[in-house]
Amino acid sequence: MTPLADIIAGRIRATGPISLADYMEICLLHPRYGYYSTRDPFGRTGDFTTAPEISQIFGEICGLALAQAWEDQGRPAPFTLAEIGPGRGTLMADILRVIAKMPGMRDAAQVTLIEASPHLRQVQCDRLGKVTHLDHADLLPQQPLFLIANEFFDALPIRQYQRVENGWAERLVGLGPDGLQFGLGLPMDLPRDGRPGDVIEECPLAPAIVAAVAGRIAQHGGAAIFVDYGGWNGYGDTFQALRHHRPEHPLANPGQADLTAHVDFAPLAGAAIRAGAVASRPRHQGEWLLSLGAAQRARRLTDAGDQGAQAALHRLTDAEKMGHLFKAMAIWPKGAPSVPGFDPLRHHADDA
Repeated sequence: MTPLADIIAGRIRATGPISLADYMEICLLHPRYGYYSTRDPFGRTGDFTTAPEISQIFGEICGLALAQAWEDQGRPAPFTLAEIGPGRGTLMADILRVIAKMPGMRDAAQVTLIEASPHLRQVQCDRLGKVTHLDHADLLPQQPLFLIANEFFDALPIRQYQRVENGWAERLVGLGPDGLQFGLGLPMDLPRDGRPGDVIEECPLAPAIVAAVAGRIAQHGGAAIFVDYGGWNGYGDTFQALRHHRPEHPLANPGQADLTAHVDFAPLAGAAIRAGAVASRPRHQGEWLLSLGAAQRARRLTDAGDQGAQAALHRLTDAEKMGHLFKAMAIWPKGAPSVPGFDPLRHHADDA
């Protein structure tokens, strides 16, 4: 067992089985043994690779979309340029390089990163220089906000519920003869349909974060783009662990593997709309990137000597790679032009 597995087992012995959300939070953010607290998990030497690490094309397209939204909204200054879960700072570095070509935008941008990991905060400072770090989105300044979040929501703690004969039972982490194991709590009523064995997932933190972002955008202007893998009002057990770029059982090595789940974009859109902003229905990442010129950019990079640009474009946009699994969603103020590449959601907030 890992040191963190012993800590979790001790807690379960003392107070009983814990929710999946509690398990994820301990594994990812424990101050001494948590996954994000102790390592740089990105790239070939880590456990997974994100789109900004694959190619600069991704970050450049994101930067162009935010720059056009800034231009469309009258070039507000100053404004907050923020990223939630910025990893090694690669995406923000690419965005800053793009907006530097937009007259006045870089000088007006106050770069703010929302990051919980002390280790990654230092990595980001080494990469980007002086930036402002915040612990939570609700601490963002009350001013125009242009924000990006890539593969952030998938790592937030989730709760799972399984359909049983008398309703829904929460999936819990308890102890068995061989260590940590899954179990079910007592049946309860939930406002969801399902057949026996069906699993639904809820992420309590995600809508609140989106509401904080959308509230500032609705009041002060700006835009936000969220990119992650997931779907819309989905069912199913998507909880997974990744270690050294390979899947493993989520309870096998607490604190030493990345834990994620697919993002349900429906409650995120609903939270944004209820906060007073406009939300888009998510679209495939590949379609969004290509609609904003990713193929043309890849050709220019190839002509300039980047022999990996076409392979990177294929990985980012092909339906069998990241192109369909990953979705992009945007929010912007009422009355403002749409963020490039997105159309507004036509449903009421309660339906989103």
